[in-house]
Amino acid sequence: MDRDLRPVAVAGATAVLSCGLLAAAVPRRWLGADVGRGAAFCEAGRDWVVRQPANTFSNAGFVLAGLLIAWHAGTRPDLGAGAGPRRGFPRRATAMAGIVVLLGPGSAAMHATQSALGGHLDLLSMYLIAAFAAAYAVMRWRRAGTRLLAGVFLGALAGCELAGAWDVEVPVVMHPGNAAFGLLLLTAATLEVAVIRRRETSVRSGYAYASFAAILTAFAIWNATKTWLCDPHSLLQGHAAWHLLCAVSAYLLYRYYASERR
Repeated sequence: MDRDLRPVAVAGATAVLSCGLLAAAVPRRWLGADVGRGAAFCEAGRDWVVRQPANTFSNAGFVLAGLLIAWHAGTRPDLGAGAGPRRGFPRRATAMAGIVVLLGPGSAAMHATQSALGGHLDLLSMYLIAAFAAAYAVMRWRRAGTRLLAGVFLGALAGCELAGAWDVEVPVVMHPGNAAFGLLLLTAATLEVAVIRRRETSVRSGYAYASFAAILTAFAIWNATKTWLCDPHSLLQGHAAWHLLCAVSAYLLYRYYASERR
């Protein structure tokens, strides 16, 4: 089996560049002053260079998940247009790997600095992965190709940014941007279940259901950290578990995509 090093090269370069920029930005306060962004996620801000260490460094899980996606994408055999997954899958897998990698430094930017810009980078990274998942599901549901995926992705991303600019309190999820993120993931899950039930392709649906279970468990923990599962001065943080479970969910979602056979 030949190995294609391009997915690993792209994801690796994305990881090095984004994490390197963040490592330079945090001590120099390039992202702005500490305004308490992320304080609602339990961990107390330390008087350190990194304000929330547990919630910051747990984002390494996203970087690892993205690199694993790229590694797997590079080892997939070319089965031909009639036997394997949709044409263009390697490019889409590479894009997903880069997006998952960016979730790490994007979220870490907020937890490390508690700055307003860091908070926006956190939301942007969430919008990217949710828009990708929803667009991929629409593409599969409509039996279309990359053009539709790109169009839905850009539209969903723009919609998230508009929702995130709305300064209101939303029950349970707190912020309109979080609501948009959740709505896109719910859309993706619903459409993927519809695609599975259509049985037009051979796919390992267990990966999809395991991915859904991981994100639902993560969401339960995310909510619990706002109340009873909160110890502000502990290095064992429920929100850090949210990060790790979301990384697992993203990797399992990719494995579901990669398992498709026509």
